[in-house]
Amino acid sequence: MLVPRHIQDINSTTTVETHWGYADRAVPCTNDAGSCEYLDVVYHSHDIGIYYTGIIWATIGGILLLWAIGRHFVHSQPSGVQLPAEAGEGVKQRRGAFERFQRAAPSYARQYLLPDAARPIFGRVTRTQVLTLVVLTGYFAVFSFVGIIYKTWITPVKKMPGVYNTRTSLGPWSDRIGVFAYALTPLSIMLSSRESILSLVTGLPYQSFNFLHRWLGYLIFVQSALHTIAWCVVEIRLYQPQPSIGLEWIMQTYMIWGLVAMILLTLLLVLSTPWGIRLTGYEFFRKAHYVLAMVYIGACWGHWAQLKVFLLPGILVWFIDRGIRLARTALLHYNFLPSGHMGFRAAPANINFFKDETNGDVVRLDYDHPQDAWDVGQHFYLTFPDSSIWQSHPFTPLSHPVLGADTQRHSYIFRAKKGETRKITELSSKRIARMKDHEESHEGLMADARLSVLMTGPYGERTMRNLASDSNILCVAGGTGITYVLPVLLDLASRPQTPDRHMSLVWVVRRRSDIDWVAPELAILKRKCRNLRAGIHIYVTRAAEEIDVAPPTVSEKAAVNDCTKEIDPASTSDSSSASVSSALSVHGVSKAELGLNHYQARPGLNEIVNEFVAGTVRGGTDVFASGPGEMISDLRRIIASTNKGGEVWKGENRWDVRLTCDDRLEW
Repeated sequence: MLVPRHIQDINSTTTVETHWGYADRAVPCTNDAGSCEYLDVVYHSHDIGIYYTGIIWATIGGILLLWAIGRHFVHSQPSGVQLPAEAGEGVKQRRGAFERFQRAAPSYARQYLLPDAARPIFGRVTRTQVLTLVVLTGYFAVFSFVGIIYKTWITPVKKMPGVYNTRTSLGPWSDRIGVFAYALTPLSIMLSSRESILSLVTGLPYQSFNFLHRWLGYLIFVQSALHTIAWCVVEIRLYQPQPSIGLEWIMQTYMIWGLVAMILLTLLLVLSTPWGIRLTGYEFFRKAHYVLAMVYIGACWGHWAQLKVFLLPGILVWFIDRGIRLARTALLHYNFLPSGHMGFRAAPANINFFKDETNGDVVRLDYDHPQDAWDVGQHFYLTFPDSSIWQSHPFTPLSHPVLGADTQRHSYIFRAKKGETRKITELSSKRIARMKDHEESHEGLMADARLSVLMTGPYGERTMRNLASDSNILCVAGGTGITYVLPVLLDLASRPQTPDRHMSLVWVVRRRSDIDWVAPELAILKRKCRNLRAGIHIYVTRAAEEIDVAPPTVSEKAAVNDCTKEIDPASTSDSSSASVSSALSVHGVSKAELGLNHYQARPGLNEIVNEFVAGTVRGGTDVFASGPGEMISDLRRIIASTNKGGEVWKGENRWDVRLTCDDRLEW
């Protein structure tokens, strides 16, 4: 089948050359001089292209290796360690310069690479991500063209006098980019894996690779489309006679599989666009993406089995990823059953339901589960068998993990949007209504219902492991994003602290009653931070829309930076105090116990960040943030402008400001 395409007759030659990843070649060439020269270019360009794929993968492997070594070296050289008295002055100077470089270099990088880049094109991603994509794309663009002899050959068609073929370097170039599309397939799958090898090496959470996975898919599509278009031009236009040559070519089995692969890749592209996901729904996109991707790899195998060495690793990575997920879920839920035997058991979660017809109802889940503690900042994928076993969603635990405990407390908060969360909210509402109909409950106390939960995880970044001992902490959250930042403060408040460390929480909610979601945790935080320089500031953006809440008084607007200072309930209006107390009484926590600051406007993030940094005594600042995309984009821009690498090099570490986001847009 390949002989007519490559104008060779292997049976008429004495020697066959094997070319890795390509068809065998008959030597010596028995065709006309132009055709033989063309074949020389075809095979030479392919062989060089294979070498280039090796160079590309060696480069990727080398970068990952250096990254892993660098991480180990940095972690083994902690900053702030007191040198022995007998250490020489030169040693101290070198150590001081190295520590300053460790802080100044990342500060310079954040200053220029942290803000969003070309949002209309790339979405809410940092310049670092886009720069990585540009470098990768430029790398492949260069290797797509070098090493090819560009020339045109006019060759006669056998047994057809006066008819000529036009042979150009378009064919070798098309083969080159086709090989690169195959070579990128395993990398694309690695970038999409939840059980990510890349995360183990780099320390970056798997969701940080989603942007590169998506755009690498676009790059593979462009390469495949150009490969298809180029060979269509060659076979349907440049080779003669037509249309017989074109029809004979398109009827070959390898070409049929190639067209199938291109159609599947086009469907993958269309369904992965933002409007495609909105049109079909995220769950349909996710399931269809899995199926289409595997069938696409099979079609690529049928199109050109000689390059299966790039396809097989991708398939193995995908199945290993799914296998580890199932194993982790099974091990996490393999516990003692009520009968005393060991077996698989879902976690029964208590449901608290918060009605909000305007913005979407909110559900809180609480349950205890026997397991080891996870790291603060990590999240779990939750499946609700009462609704569907085919869907799972990432949620960050609001609760603080306790090292050494036999069981861990899990608390989650989510707002009903569409799909599964809407189903869970409706199910929770119905179960609570049924319980109220059959059981008597105390006035003002929300009845609890049960919901089965299956977990997979934990996943994500271990935010506290790389936290410097002198770092100041600013947490910014919007709505249910409080679940990501509050455990950070709870963890720090439970440790011995340096007296100069500053901590602050800025939480933006729509209504005052939203405080009820996390009232117990806020009370615990306030109680534990009495000896810390910390502040809890809650901004209510739509307080005026609440009918039962009077306009705020002057004392209610006042800023109090120390959470040990109590707000006198008498200083607020009666209706305001009654509304908040009623909302917080669901968990048995009153407003007086919390002593929180309430502001009746949206926060000015620029002023908040700059005032916090300027008010620190020593050390840099770590900002933890979770919330709407606009908030995250603003924080990236603000923190980038706050970083001053030159000042950090001089020893002014307060201008070393880092941002850690729970970027749910990437999920």
